[in-house]
Amino acid sequence: MNGKTFFVDLSRCTGCRGCQVACKQWKNKPVEPTENTGSHQNPPDLSWQTLKVVRFTETTIDGKFHWLFFPDQCRHCLDAPCKMVGDSEVPDAIAQDPETGAVVFTDKTKGLNAEAVREACPYDIPRVDPATKLMYKCDMCNDRVHAGMLPSCVKTCPTGTMNFGDREEMLALAKDRLAKLKPAYPKAELVDAGTVRCIFLCPQPPTAYYRYVQYGDAGPKMLTRKALFAKVLRPLRAFG
Repeated sequence: MNGKTFFVDLSRCTGCRGCQVACKQWKNKPVEPTENTGSHQNPPDLSWQTLKVVRFTETTIDGKFHWLFFPDQCRHCLDAPCKMVGDSEVPDAIAQDPETGAVVFTDKTKGLNAEAVREACPYDIPRVDPATKLMYKCDMCNDRVHAGMLPSCVKTCPTGTMNFGDREEMLALAKDRLAKLKPAYPKAELVDAGTVRCIFLCPQPPTAYYRYVQYGDAGPKMLTRKALFAKVLRPLRAFG
């Protein structure tokens, strides 16, 4: 399975938020009214207007203070739970590009149970516009990619944090960077590299950055098809 993949090297992220701004500009999303919440993170979360947000965390690890940055976005799962839920209600409301692998929300998402779609996501990514009922998330800048360009966040990144290309190329780059970081950061790891198209290299334990960095105990479980049917699809079909 090839297609395209992001590789995000958090050891190089300075929290400049250039990727966040570039995403908003390319998608022509409006500015959100915000207020000081006691953090440099702004806005405080993803929304239908903000498809990428750089999360800021101040924490102490092994007795040392760390200021961690995490550019949060859709992971474009190889086998996307959100699409499984969507297809049970409105087939192809959530599409997966066979060439790039991008998971894309279409206008048909206004017919979906937004809560069920969001609950199925192991990374808590999908958001809904309460006025139109349309659902939104990062779409890998699929229009740019098909035109031979980089996603806007990758194009803008000044430090080499954001990388993008053919999957095998990105996996090789990720493994090489991990090997180079290990001597200085023995806890460094590649997060969910075998199941997603947005692979994060975390020098510190993933849960130190944000609770939904990886699937598992820190956040929602990655649902198997059997579990997904039992938890989400069967209740939905009961009302169908």
